[in-house]
Order: sequence, then C-alpha cells, then structure tokens
Amino acid sequence: MKINHIFFDLDHTLWDFEKNSDIAFTTIFKKHNVNVEVVKFLNYYKDINQTYWKLYREERITKEDLRVGRLKDTFSKIKYNATNELIDFLSVDYIEFLPSNNYLFEGAFEILDYLHPNYKMHIITNGFNEVQFKKIENSGLSKYFSKIITSEEAGVKKPNPHIFNYALNKANALSNESIMIGDNWEADIMGAKNVGLDVIFCNFNKEPVSESIKSVNLLSEIKKYL
Repeated sequence: MKINHIFFDLDHTLWDFEKNSDIAFTTIFKKHNVNVEVVKFLNYYKDINQTYWKLYREERITKEDLRVGRLKDTFSKIKYNATNELIDFLSVDYIEFLPSNNYLFEGAFEILDYLHPNYKMHIITNGFNEVQFKKIENSGLSKYFSKIITSEEAGVKKPNPHIFNYALNKANALSNESIMIGDNWEADIMGAKNVGLDVIFCNFNKEPVSESIKSVNLLSEIKKYL
C-alpha cells in the first residue's frame, strides 16, 4: 500500500540531543558551582547515559533511577565528590534546562516542509512527557505533527510492540501504510518492523547496514524514499 503516515523518532533523529544536552550541562554546572570540566564529564556521561536508557527501555529501572543514577555513576567515574543533594538539584535542573536550547539536525525543517503536504506525520518518543512536549513546542516542530505519542502515555517504551500499535490506533493508521524513521536500531527500526511498519534508519554514524533496510546518512536523503 501507499505510505500515508510517517512516524518520526525525536531525540537523535530530528532534535540534536547531544548538542542541546551539552549546553544544558554547561549551564547547570555553572549555576551550582560544579568544578568539573564539562568536556571531561561528558566523555564518560554519554556512554553511561546510553546504558541507563537501554535499561529504562527494557523496564529494568525506573525513571528516577535513570535521572539520578547516570549522574551519580559519572561523578564516581571521574572521582568528583558530588553529594546526593547536589545530584538531586542537577537531575531536576537538567530536565528543566534541556528544552531551553533546541538545535535540530541539519535539514530538519527542509525535510519536514517537503513531507508535510503529502503525509500525516507523528512522533513516537521514549522521552519524558514534561521534556518532550517542551522540545517539540520550543523548537518549532509542533506544526508538522498530528499526534505525539510518548512512552509514558503508552505505558511502555520502544521497541515494545504495544507502543507502535498504540500509536497506529491513535493516528488512525494501518501498519502497511506507515513508515517509522529513527536513529535507534533496536528501539525504532526493529521495533517498528516487528509490527509491520516500513522503516528508514537514520544512520548518521554510517554503520554497516543490510541493503534490505532503507538507510540515510542525512535527513535530506529521506527524499530518495518518500
């Protein structure tokens, strides 16, 4: 069937999470007088954060475990004595400041302008409600999307099949007329394929990918497929 519905991931696909996150940490470290080089902190934090997000997707830790644990483990790794009180302040302020800067990946608005007249577009995201809606609104993305589906709303996280079926139902879409576009192989690509959606892998890191999977290195290349 013809594709009528496009489901986008948000973080690392349209919204430049790493760049915006780096700015947020610079801001809150200055606010709380954290005497650590942000670059040094982030060198360890990024991998630790990914590990915690994987555990969170797999329902093995809570939202609070993620928010606090990733900071505590990073400070421990760089041997900085951060009190529990400081970590609590930072975990709250990080969520507050993260949506304040809204850099998107190159070509985001251009590809959305190109797609918007011809497709119904939606977002499926594993991020926190209180942050994701601010990101979408503050970055100017909201006008492009009909439905925003978060893992907190659906009750499960990608790649759980329920969140994709929930999103299809909410968008009044069929799986065989829908495509998922995202950067995470496990959560976005395999998760969507397992419920019958077509997929486009945002392979920004240029990893080896089977030719059977539609793959792009830049958002502008989506035009090859849609």
